[in-house]
Amino acid sequence: MEKFHATTIVAVKKDGRFAMAGDGQVTFGENTIIKHNTKKVRTLYNGQVLCGFAGSAADAFALLEKFEDKLGEHHGNLLRASYELAKDWRTDRVLRQLNALLLAMNKEHILLLSGTGDIIEPDDDIAAIGSGGNYALAAGKALLKHSSLSAPAIAHEALKIASEICVYTNDSITVVELDKEEEDGSNPSQNS
Repeated sequence: MEKFHATTIVAVKKDGRFAMAGDGQVTFGENTIIKHNTKKVRTLYNGQVLCGFAGSAADAFALLEKFEDKLGEHHGNLLRASYELAKDWRTDRVLRQLNALLLAMNKEHILLLSGTGDIIEPDDDIAAIGSGGNYALAAGKALLKHSSLSAPAIAHEALKIASEICVYTNDSITVVELDKEEEDGSNPSQNS
């Protein structure tokens, strides 16, 4: 799988709570930060699906729009919409050129979608993508197994740790929870 710079997204399920977090940094080229507080996590299909993106912003928005259309066509069925998007992404000559990854979740599934047609559902209740994804994943797994933090708090803390290691990830963190309002810059670990 290709390496994507300029963001980190993490999704966590724990104790009936479902959260996704993303950092706000946008990097132009290899060495210039042009924005610090971009929102890279969206609620889709009437708040039933969370989706975050990593990679080229224009490509990610194009894929996000296409994914939202697929969710509508398949009445919010995340697995079916993901399969159809992956199929189109892999076979369509224009879509195939798009350089991004998507992380989507609902109350049943966390799915990673790639342009190679991969749809990966993690074994654990956590997944991460982007340049700081491995750092956030490691931190999040440890917190998931060895803390009493809530899903939003784990997502926030995992991203915070990733931002301390990955130069393409910052600590302007947005946490979105299914059935909850968006939390910007606050520390949900205080409310767990």
